[in-house]
Amino acid sequence: MKKVSIIDVAKRAGVSVSTVSLVLRRKGKISDATIEKVQAAITDIGYIHNVAAANLRSSTSNLIGLILRDFSDSFSIKVMASIVQALEKQGYMVFLGQPLNDGEHLERCLLSFKQQGVAGVIYLACDARTSRLPEQIRHCPLPLVVVSQLQLEDECNLVMRDNRQAASLATRYLIERGHRNIAYIGGTESDLIRQQRLAGFRSVMKQHGLVLREDATPACNEDTRAASIATRQLLENHNTFTALLCHSPDAMIGSIAGIHQVGRTVGKDVFLTQQVALIGFEDMLHVNLTSPSLTYVSSASEESGRQAAALMIRKLKEPGLQTQRITLSGQLITRESA
Repeated sequence: MKKVSIIDVAKRAGVSVSTVSLVLRRKGKISDATIEKVQAAITDIGYIHNVAAANLRSSTSNLIGLILRDFSDSFSIKVMASIVQALEKQGYMVFLGQPLNDGEHLERCLLSFKQQGVAGVIYLACDARTSRLPEQIRHCPLPLVVVSQLQLEDECNLVMRDNRQAASLATRYLIERGHRNIAYIGGTESDLIRQQRLAGFRSVMKQHGLVLREDATPACNEDTRAASIATRQLLENHNTFTALLCHSPDAMIGSIAGIHQVGRTVGKDVFLTQQVALIGFEDMLHVNLTSPSLTYVSSASEESGRQAAALMIRKLKEPGLQTQRITLSGQLITRESA
């Protein structure tokens, strides 16, 4: 059987070969009607576009390397899905790497990207204990975009969350609803995301003339049991707390258990002393499956992915583009828990 070529597509669609090429590469100003005509011809005659060969001919690549270290991190997973979707819409494909460490595994991952001919690298930082990138990423020779849950010291194209703003937003909301005794549950002492949120929390409390108790920000391991114990101990020692900011989804679920263990319930009513309001900081898939449903500040994960993809495409099209740092604010999603 004769191999179908781009010439056959052009004849079938009644357009020039160059027009078909522009449609395949998603370049140039081509009308929607012409694009539909070419795509219909491709489908009708079964043409398969050899992207790798086209890349070799044009010395370009539509491959983007994406590095994700932690598949258990819900924020990174959602960012990854958003990046892939945004890049595919623009004709790019993602080559995924998951190095087991920041040493030789990361080095091999970057080498593999280079061998596959990727055009650029997107790195999803997930280590909340450091504000520095791994050395291999800092010296990456390819166009680089980093997505981080916290502000980084390194000079790089960066899309990051504003943790201070998120905590400030949540704290201000609780104060406006009448809460005066508010605590922060979860995160380890070395967690920089926790530290940034606490800065926003303390700042808003101070602005409203509210005293923050020294023991109102208990740290604990990232699991529901640890958060449950921390919450129970906090409320047993000081039953005047009426609202909690929860560091993570695990901290939020654990806090619910701790609240119930001391005979109190979760809810909005500040005047009903047995109720404790809860606000989290992550988009939670089960947010509407709990009773009560959970109030949270969104992590802007989907927007982070879209911004990272757009920044990478800009960097590829404009190699001289100055370093960009994009900070995304969270949005308060009010439900029944606060």
